[in-house]
Formats: sequence, C-alpha cells, structure tokens
Amino acid sequence: MSPGPLLQIFDPAQGRGRAVGIDLGTTNSLVAIVPADASRKPLALPVDDRGGFLLPSVVQYRPGEPPLVGAAAQESAHQFPTDTLASVKRFMGKGATDAQTKLLSSHRFAPSPQGEQRVVRFLAGGKAITPVEVSAEILRELKRRAEAQLKQRVERAVITVPAYFDDAQRQATKDAGRLAGLEVLRLLSEPTAAALAYGLDKGSQGTYAVYDLGGGTFDISILKLVDGIFEVKAVGGDSALGGDDFDRALAAELLGTSAADPTSIELALRAARQAKEALTHSESTEVVLGAGTPHPTLRTVTRAELDRLIQPLIDRTGPPSRRALKDAGLKAADLDGVILVGGSTRVPAVRAYVEKLFGKTPLADIDPDQVVALGAAIQADLLTGGKQAQDVLLLDVLPLSLGLETMGGVVEKILHRNTTIPTSQTQVFTTFADDQNGMDIHVVQGERELVQDCRSLARFRLSGIPPLPAGIGRVAVTFQADADGLLQVTAREESTGVEQSVQVKPSHGLTDEEVERMLIESLEQAESDVARRQIAEARVEGQRILHATEGAVREDHELLTADERVAIPAGQAALKAAIDGDDLERLRAATHQLEEVTAEFAQRRMNRAIGSAMKGHRADEF
Repeated sequence: MSPGPLLQIFDPAQGRGRAVGIDLGTTNSLVAIVPADASRKPLALPVDDRGGFLLPSVVQYRPGEPPLVGAAAQESAHQFPTDTLASVKRFMGKGATDAQTKLLSSHRFAPSPQGEQRVVRFLAGGKAITPVEVSAEILRELKRRAEAQLKQRVERAVITVPAYFDDAQRQATKDAGRLAGLEVLRLLSEPTAAALAYGLDKGSQGTYAVYDLGGGTFDISILKLVDGIFEVKAVGGDSALGGDDFDRALAAELLGTSAADPTSIELALRAARQAKEALTHSESTEVVLGAGTPHPTLRTVTRAELDRLIQPLIDRTGPPSRRALKDAGLKAADLDGVILVGGSTRVPAVRAYVEKLFGKTPLADIDPDQVVALGAAIQADLLTGGKQAQDVLLLDVLPLSLGLETMGGVVEKILHRNTTIPTSQTQVFTTFADDQNGMDIHVVQGERELVQDCRSLARFRLSGIPPLPAGIGRVAVTFQADADGLLQVTAREESTGVEQSVQVKPSHGLTDEEVERMLIESLEQAESDVARRQIAEARVEGQRILHATEGAVREDHELLTADERVAIPAGQAALKAAIDGDDLERLRAATHQLEEVTAEFAQRRMNRAIGSAMKGHRADEF
C-alpha cells in the first residue's frame, strides 16, 4: 500500500529543499540521506508501510489511470503484463534497434516517430513511453516518499549510474532526474558510491576492487582510498548483465517448451525470482508454476540446478575484472580487499566465483542492497556543505576514450580512457588547404586508431577561419568532461577568436557488445591499428607536400632550374603512386625525396619573397 497524498506543510522560509542520494537500480531503487544529528551516519529511508527500503523499479501504465509505481505494480504485473514496465534501465540512452532483444520479456515496443528512430519507446497503457519517462516516474515516487518521511521538500539529488554507462546513458539518467523535478547535483558511479560508504563509514585505507552485480548491470572498479582521497584507477563492466538474467535463465527452464504468452512469462519470472532468493539460504525450494491459473503445478528447484543455469552468466564478469586490474597496473594479490555491491552478490555461486577470481574472501558487511544509496547520500551531503566536505576528495574516471577525426580518418584521442574527471584538455590543429575558411569537428568515442572503428558522438562546423596558406591557421579544440562524465567540445580559431562549441548529447548509446568489442579489439588489433594509422598519417603528409609543391610550381615556375623541371615532376609522380599503395616505407621515402628535390627551389622562393618585402625599406626598419 502506498502512502497517502502529501499535505502542503512546507515553510517557504526554509529555502532550498533537502539533498538526497538515490540508487536508481534496474530491479530496485533506494533513497538515502545523511541526517543532521551528531552521528552523520547515512541511512536509507523506508519506502513502504512495512518499513522496507527497496522500491521495485517497476511502473504500470493503465489507460485513464495515473502510473502505478513499485511493489503494487510488480505484484499485479501478471494481470497487466504488457502494460507493466520493468528493467528499463537497460534501455536508457539506447536506440530503437536495441529494442530487438532476445531476452525473455513481455515488453512491447512502439514504432518511433519519423526522425527519432534512434530512441526506444515502449507501448504500455495505450501510449508510447520512453525509458527516460519510466525512470522519471521511479525517481518522482522516491522523491514523494522521501518528502513524506522527512516532512520537507526534496529538490536535489546525487543519482548513481553504472561506472560503464557511456555518455548517452548518463545524459538520459540526468534527463530523467530533471523530468522528476530534481536538480541533479552529480551522477556518481555506483562502485565509487559504495567505496565512499565503506571509506567513510569503516575508515578503510588501501586499494580495493568493487565488484558490483545488481539486477541489470555489472561494474568492476579499482579504487585507491588514502587520507580522504578516493581515486578511481580503472573501471570495466557490462551494462546488460545482472540478477534479471539469472531470473530469466531459470524462468526459461521452468517454462520449457510450453507456449510463452505474456502472462505465463510474468508468472515464470516471479517464480524464478522467489526461487533464487530462497536458494540463497537453502539447498532446494518449491515453486508454484501458473499461480492464479486453473491448473497450477508444484516444482522443486535445487541450488545446484540454479548454479548450472547461471554459471555462464557469472563467468562473463571475469574478463572485465581482469582487464580492470591490468589497466590499474595491479594483480589480484595487490588488493587490500574486494567489496561486494548489489543484491545479486548474495547468490552463493557469485560469492564463490569472486573469492576464486581475486583470491580473497570478499567484504559484504554493509548491506549490498543499500551501500550504493548510502554512498550517494554521503556525496550529496558533501556537495551541499556537509561537515566532511573539506576532508574528502572524490576522483572518478572516464570509461572510454574521447577524441576527434583528423585528415585520413585517423582518431586523435584527446581524453583517454581512465582519465580522472572532471578534466579539460586542449589540442591545437591546423588547416590542410590554402584559404580554408572552415573546419569540420567530428567527435568520436572508442579505443581504436581509425574513425571507422569507433563510435560517432557529434559533428559541428567551425566557420569564419581567415583565408591563409595551408598549415598557417590555428584552431584550438578543447574537450571538457564534467564530474558526471558528460562532454563539451569547443573549437576556437586563435587569430580571430571565432568560437563554436557543442554539448555532446547523443540520442542513443553504445550497445554492450559494442563497448566490449571496442576494448577487446583495441587490444587484439593494436599492432595492425598502429600500422594503419601510420599509413593514414603518411598519406596526409604526402598529400600536403604534393599540394604545396603544385601551388609553388604554378606560381613561381620561372625560378625552376632545368634539372628541377625534370626531377620535381618525377618526384610528384612517384609520391602519387606511393599514396595509392599501402607500403609505408615507400611512401615515406617518396615524400622525403620530393622534399629534397624541392628544397633549393623553396629557398629561392623565400629569398625572393623577403627581397620583395624589403624593397623600398631600410634594414633598420625591420
């Protein structure tokens, strides 16, 4: 049963409302605060009449009625399966093509309006609804229930996101917060939030792995905690792996080959979820299949059966964990501890796997369901002037590299993966052609060397560059990632001050396979990528010299010697042929050869230009 409507008891003189920490989870969500008492110990707020802290991340839309959020929506999901939306966090920041999922689910997807094909829309309650809107309903409900508990306005929040969420997924989460009427103070990575709770509550010091397996996402973070500084060294994960998948694996086994209509799917998922929770403490349990139907059946499920079904899913957490250790320059033996986060880490098979993977018994003495929300509450307190604000420094990192396209389709990385945020980096680029009056800025994300192997994030054009010879114009491009990991790119022509910027806000996100592929391929293809990049860069340099030589010969043909009239065209032909090929050494040699045969010609051109400029002036005037 939900609390009743909140009466207007706020005093306008109180000023801005309370700041809270919110764990917006795939299966369950929580809200927490740091109380104003002397203990300053963070606590989760009850969200139901029974004192429970977990709000199921489930929203039900029925025609003509307000959305139903939480346990009531979850409990009636089998009655309204296609109008009940759960696990929508997996679709945050994703495109319509991501809706073509093979997961056992009763979701229906609505066609996207013209021009917005890259946004997922669910069909529920007779209307199309985006994941951002569903998440906003969950956040709005948490806000409302927190206000009922605190008897004061809640207007600001730190909201947690998986460390492996990309730019689009983070932006979608921030949009949901704003839609729910919250000022989002910070998007905080879930493992970092957990470490914050452990570090301040337990006084922990050292280097820790935070293994975060929730309902729908997996994150691994390596953090160093020393004297109030929380530094993230490396992150990894899978934003579509979690306890939901355990439920679906068992539900598929329970359904067998029987017809899986939406009602049957919801009932099987409910039975699987209950069995999974019971098997945390028991070796076997009984589940009722088809509860509420004319012919329910009883089925025994053992822990061994569940372990067999979910072990391949648990194994998927291994590669990202090992990669994060490698990125941090550490071995498992170097860690001072492993912190468990997320309700799915209660599963015995998960704990056994983590202990084997890291070679040490993991820490779970703070409730793994609450620890992320508690850390978010601490961060909200710090950002709003809490007592510990001067004693804590939180350093998070970027999950993927960010850069831009340069000539030849090459990626110039400006901000590298695992760079501490917030951060800003500027790099200067030059024009390629004479009288070039504009520059196209193409922002990409990924670990590969060429644009074709990375993900496009945004494009914009800097116009108004003064007409200058190639290589003379200077454009400073600045990448600025804020504390939420969101990116702004600014391009500025240095001589005129002309500037253009873009807040990178893509309407879609990376698929989990794309994220994993980016990192794996960046390692597997590192050698060939470097070779391809070198050839691309050498081609650009060769084309620049060809272009400059052609212009010089056209303008000052009379300065050429007889030998140069033969050698330069031959050098140009040799370089053109090398540019069309894939032999790097031949390309470099042809470029060098043309530079050599034009060197004296270039010197004569310069001498004449200087003489012309000095004509009619005394030397002391210069």
